[in-house]
Amino acid sequence: MIRTQISFDRELYRRAKEAARREGISLSELCRRGLAVLLARQPSKKPWMALAGKLEGEPKDSSTIDSAVYRRESP
Repeated sequence: MIRTQISFDRELYRRAKEAARREGISLSELCRRGLAVLLARQPSKKPWMALAGKLEGEPKDSSTIDSAVYRRESP
């Protein structure tokens, strides 16, 4: 992780702190998530990456792909 310093005007800082509090995360995490969303919208050599994290699922889905995708236990 790289540490950096940014500046906010008072109103933006107040609103960001409140949003972070509502989400139960730090201001730093709120900023990271916001930047990730913004950057995902930018043109890329991998446009499909903008879809990462958009779908719902369970953490175990990658190890149970047949049942998650095809609704069956094996191929």
